Amino acid sequence: MVNSITQLFGIRYPIIQAGMVWASGWRLASAVSNAGGLGLLGAGSMYPEVLREHIQKCKKITSKPFGVNVPLLYPDIDKLMEIIVEEKVLIVFTAAGNPKLWTEYLKSHGCTVVHVVSSVKFALKAQACGVDAVVAEGFEAGGHNGREETTTMTLVPLVKKAIEIPLIAAGGIGSGSAMLAAHALGADAVQVGSRFVATPEASSHEYFKAEVLKAEQGSTELTLKELTPVRMLKNPFYDQIKTLYAEGASPEKLKEVLGRGRAKKGMFEGDLIEGELEIGQVAAQIEKIIPAAEIVQEFIADFNSKLRNLNSLG
Repeated sequence: MVNSITQLFGIRYPIIQAGMVWASGWRLASAVSNAGGLGLLGAGSMYPEVLREHIQKCKKITSKPFGVNVPLLYPDIDKLMEIIVEEKVLIVFTAAGNPKLWTEYLKSHGCTVVHVVSSVKFALKAQACGVDAVVAEGFEAGGHNGREETTTMTLVPLVKKAIEIPLIAAGGIGSGSAMLAAHALGADAVQVGSRFVATPEASSHEYFKAEVLKAEQGSTELTLKELTPVRMLKNPFYDQIKTLYAEGASPEKLKEVLGRGRAKKGMFEGDLIEGELEIGQVAAQIEKIIPAAEIVQEFIADFNSKLRNLNSLG
């Protein structure tokens, strides 16, 4: 499967594992890269020296390309970027901020840079900043998201029409069939997050993984738009947020209740009552925990099977 993305990253399959907070450590990233995709370390939940440790461990386990996902609003962003350059990580996905701040710096050190966007406007801005590709992420995706609530099937063709650089689709992609649909809409690759949470290699807590398996249609909701929009599983903490909205709570009150470390509490420490459980709508399709390499192979087999079926219709 050779295209602009596989050539850009030097990978076998156009499948990128999202750099999710509290889930995407060295075990997951290296497993996906070894399976032929592109594994990403999720720097958003790592102190700078913890990121260095994960990069070094990843290098020991895989000789394949891997990268780092960096939220640009991270408080120690300077230190993270320093470490990425020092450790010679050559693929960086940026998100949640202005790509203009770091793209030139990263590219001057030989990095391939990709930026995650939720709209055509931001895709064009990222392209103008010189990124090598963009991820167009629909609002089905888990975790922090755009305010526009544009679905992946709507967003991908809009962004494809507007930009000239390679395009990666994200949000609601949990199978090879969805991967094929994304390619049909103009994507050159897919970024997969939630599906890789349900793996032995994901660093998220086993209690959280078990909750993901229980998810049904409607089990997640995009909320907290007044702060930073986030899609999460409905649990007692979500119920607190819902009650606050019903009471007409101000953004300041929402921020006070949210506090700090909610995602860590839920996803990493396994507190299903007080923790924030970030996951995408596609969780409703996830039925079992299997190794990351099996997921990659399932995607490719399903993609090829559905492609053959479609070709037979012609």
